[in-house]
Amino acid sequence: MSAVLPALVFVPLLAAGVIALLARRSERAADVVCNVGTAVTLGLALSVAGPLAGGGRLSWNLGGASPLGVCLGADALSLLMLLVVAVGSLAASVYSVSYMRAYTEKARYYVLLLLMVTGMNIVVLGADIVNMYVGVEVAALACYALVAYGLGRDYLEASFKYQVLGTVGTMCLIGGMGLMYGRAGTLSFAELAEAGAGAETGLAVPAALLLTGLALKAAFVPFHAWLPDAHSTAPSPVSALLSGVFIKIVGLYGLMRLLFIVFVPGGLFSTVLLVVGGISILAGALLALVQSDMKRLLAYCTISQMGYVLLGLAVGTPLALVGALFHLVNHALFKELFFFGAGSVERQTGTREIGRLGGLNSRMPVTGVTSAIGFFSVSGCPPFNGFWSKLIIIVAAVQAGHVGAAVVGAIGAVVTIGYFLKYERGVFFGALPQALAAVKESPVSMYAPMIVLAAACIALGLAFPWFIETLLEPAVQAMMLGA
Repeated sequence: MSAVLPALVFVPLLAAGVIALLARRSERAADVVCNVGTAVTLGLALSVAGPLAGGGRLSWNLGGASPLGVCLGADALSLLMLLVVAVGSLAASVYSVSYMRAYTEKARYYVLLLLMVTGMNIVVLGADIVNMYVGVEVAALACYALVAYGLGRDYLEASFKYQVLGTVGTMCLIGGMGLMYGRAGTLSFAELAEAGAGAETGLAVPAALLLTGLALKAAFVPFHAWLPDAHSTAPSPVSALLSGVFIKIVGLYGLMRLLFIVFVPGGLFSTVLLVVGGISILAGALLALVQSDMKRLLAYCTISQMGYVLLGLAVGTPLALVGALFHLVNHALFKELFFFGAGSVERQTGTREIGRLGGLNSRMPVTGVTSAIGFFSVSGCPPFNGFWSKLIIIVAAVQAGHVGAAVVGAIGAVVTIGYFLKYERGVFFGALPQALAAVKESPVSMYAPMIVLAAACIALGLAFPWFIETLLEPAVQAMMLGA
């Protein structure tokens, strides 16, 4: 069973190599290889779901122990993240079949997409900080190129800004790793937890560097400057992966791994996270409220919604952690759904400006209905999935005595309803402009992933007790390894 771990890295990497070597002259072959590669990756993740969700752990080493060897490991938290990556990447791959025809060199796009998936899987499976960092950089390098894939001025500017701030985050991570190893003598998550690294003195500086680097990768306020440009200018399937999956894996996942090992919730650290989470919720929501570009509105929404996840992590109780992980999964679903919908609208109408749209429910009914389901989910309307995760986080904050944080979360939810009402009304309702009278629904390969994601939003809202018991509670127990 442990052989599945390197396979989760090797399969998308192999698919990227096959496309690079054999499929560049055949667009159809590139479509097939990429979709098969992401589907097999999802199958591999599902194959270890039983043992890992049951509390088991898998490990695999090559070349010796940490930090010199390739050390992979997986537990229930890894399983949850692997499923998020696999489902998100498969949906983006299917969506790309028709969407990316407007771009040149689709095969190269698929290579970069699969390399990003490879990097994210390395992050999730890395058994120590070094292997996790390698995965972060592999995924980030592919992401820089994908953001710039349109080769226009806006694309290149957004990619450059992302690279500059990403490099700052990388320097913080490298500095934090070096100081951590010098102080603790190990970078293995398991060994740090066993040695009680959280009780060690002298780890404040390396912990702060690691936190800063991860916050930059996750685009929390005030480290968010790169995200609106990168997410709005990238091709829509890339935007969907960036917002729905990428920032969670390369930023939040590392924080979750270190939370109970090095940072230890409580005291000053929790206060810092609460403040950053609260500011991210309000700042992202208010900035989204004034946007006229669909994808920029969705990008600022990402900053706000990820603030809820950070709020749950900052509270640090088991219930709050369940809410944080639940909202992480929910955000991956409805944010991919929204970016796919925005990409379909842009592709069919030629514009992202909300003021130039309207009445598209009559011309693009599938996109309109699935977008409405995403609206109910992200706005926290019962019984959709986003309602339960936000409610759990707010209730956990009140129970832990953080009433102010709970109020901020409630205000953010109200503002979220406001800017998505603007989005839905401006794009799908009202009078249809004469210039859009001939608009048709997007191809089936584009709206099929939207239907699946919308159905998942409904299913998780209705079956949330099963989901919490089966996947989220084991993941929380794995996260609290060092508690």
